[in-house]
Amino acid sequence: MTSWTRRFSAGADSFGVSFRLRQQPRSLAEVSHLSIYRYAGLRSGCGCVVLRAPKHRRLQAAEPSAAWDRSESGEEDRVKPCSYAVGGQRVEDLAEGNSGEILEKIRAEKLRRSNRTVEIVIAAVLTVIFGVANRVLYKLALIPLKHYPFFLAQLATFGYVIVYFSILYMRYHAGIVTDEMLSMPKAPYLVAGLLEALGAATGMAATAILSGASTPILSQTFLVWQILLSIIFLGRRYKTNQLFGCFLVSIGVVITVASGSNAGNSLKDAGIFWSILMIISFLFQAADTVLKEIIFLNASRQLKGRTMDLFVVNSFGSAFQSIFVVALLPFLSKLWGIPFSQLPSYLRDGTACFLNYGTLSGCDGAPLLPLLFILVNIGFNISLLHLLKISSAVVSSLASTFSVPIAVYMFTLPLPYIGVASALPKGFVAGAVILVLGLLIYAWTPSGSSNPNNAASHAPIT
Repeated sequence: MTSWTRRFSAGADSFGVSFRLRQQPRSLAEVSHLSIYRYAGLRSGCGCVVLRAPKHRRLQAAEPSAAWDRSESGEEDRVKPCSYAVGGQRVEDLAEGNSGEILEKIRAEKLRRSNRTVEIVIAAVLTVIFGVANRVLYKLALIPLKHYPFFLAQLATFGYVIVYFSILYMRYHAGIVTDEMLSMPKAPYLVAGLLEALGAATGMAATAILSGASTPILSQTFLVWQILLSIIFLGRRYKTNQLFGCFLVSIGVVITVASGSNAGNSLKDAGIFWSILMIISFLFQAADTVLKEIIFLNASRQLKGRTMDLFVVNSFGSAFQSIFVVALLPFLSKLWGIPFSQLPSYLRDGTACFLNYGTLSGCDGAPLLPLLFILVNIGFNISLLHLLKISSAVVSSLASTFSVPIAVYMFTLPLPYIGVASALPKGFVAGAVILVLGLLIYAWTPSGSSNPNNAASHAPIT
């Protein structure tokens, strides 16, 4: 194959060097794929259009000189500095014709990114709101069901399956969910359900031994696990400001929630085994969120650009989780101090208290408060998964974490059924300031740099 050579110059006054392109464009349309940049500071007479070629083309430096070329007719044509001819047409002429289209594409891309940022911000705010309401209503729901927390947990777990599949059925008949989405492999959903069940089981076991003040401290390992797993399985690379921001968020939560509670002594008294078990619980939960992010990324490629409907992921994930929970019921009931032989009568009494029916006392507020909690918890899970879908597992975790100090403050207000309001922890203000500062540092992107998370999020997952 004969080698074809074109030589063009970026202007002797500007660079003092011309370049040689080792591959001929196959058509004039190929020029539209070259990025065109105009530099106002160049002093050449043509305004100097500089082409940045794709990676598979090679540019060779040549001696500073006027560029010459030989046409098909055998005549030598002089090409002016800052000029590059394709066929019988100069690139300057092509640039004038395509500049409007190129600028329009740039504007459209900027608008798309701006809209995506707004969507992520709105989703994060909704996640924080649902997160605060979820924490507050959980405590309110346990007022009538204070003797039946295990019943409430199982009611929520199996209630999700009914609600999610009902919504999935309606979205399928509305044409939002397609047969192709439903035919995706179910193995990732099975693994997600197993991780959720294991996270719940190990978390319950550790919580039964650890004090309440210890859990917020150990829960910060959840964010650490997410970062590590996203680096390993998603190929993400985090900037220094993002890692430092996550560190400040974790420190802020610890100071906000655990200040003045002797949490360090509680961890020491409980023993290292139960602390490690709680950390493993958060590993399971973090792995579940990263796996769901992988499911969305793989589905977007297999569905040819369409995104997986989040209710498909939620429905099948919850279904498999409920199956594993049933298998773990003897172990889980024992953790809650309920002999497995007494589990049927416990669930029967829990149902009567939930419905506020019969002769059981102390069930005031049911079924309104438990139902409100379940509905808000469903909304929280949906908003959290939606935020994970359009951003990343780490961003969704940060939004959820931000709801912690707000919920702590809400409990200082005169809420119904609670009675005496709680006092703010001693380090609440300092911890909240550090947490917000960490979020701002994480979100800050240095000028001139792109977000590596977004780029890596579309890398092939193998």
